[in-house]
Amino acid sequence: MRRRLYFLVPNVEVAGKVVDELLLARVEERHIHVLAKRGTPLGDLPEASFLQKSDFLPAVERAIPLGGATGTLAGLVALALEPGIVVAGGAVLLVSALAGAGVGAWLGGMVGMNVGNTRLRAFEGAIERGELLMMVDVPLERVGEISGRIKKHHPEAQPEGTEPTVPPFP
Repeated sequence: MRRRLYFLVPNVEVAGKVVDELLLARVEERHIHVLAKRGTPLGDLPEASFLQKSDFLPAVERAIPLGGATGTLAGLVALALEPGIVVAGGAVLLVSALAGAGVGAWLGGMVGMNVGNTRLRAFEGAIERGELLMMVDVPLERVGEISGRIKKHHPEAQPEGTEPTVPPFP
C-alpha cells in the first residue's frame, strides 16, 4: 500500500532539486507527479497525469457498487415480472449485477473525467500564485523517511500532508 505525500514548492528550480533528491532516495519517477499553473514550463519534471488531476478513480470507485446494486435490483424486478426465468434466477442476478457495475463504472468514469480532483482544491490558491504541487507516492513504511529527507534538504518545500490510500496503478 502506498501513501501520497503532498509538498508545495516555490518554483521549477526547487521542484527539480526535490525530484533529484527523490530519485536518489530510489523513488521511481512514475511515482512523482508535479502540478503547476497552466502554461508553466516544467521542463523534465514529471507532470501530473489526467489520473492525478481529475476525480476519475474516486468516481469509478463510487459508481461500481451503485451500478452493481442497481443491476441486482433490476434483476430482481425481472425475476418478479417474468416467472418463466426463475430457473435461471441466479444467473440473471449475476449478469444484471455485473452489467450494472460495468455501466456504473463507465458512467462514473465519464463524470469523474470532467471534475477536478477534489483533494487538490485545497492547493488551488497556491498553484495560481505560481507555486508547484508535488505529489509523491511512497510505500507506507517510507513515509517518515522521505518526508524527513525532503524537509532536511529542502526547507523551502512545505509539507502539506498525506493521502491515506493511493491505488497501485496510477
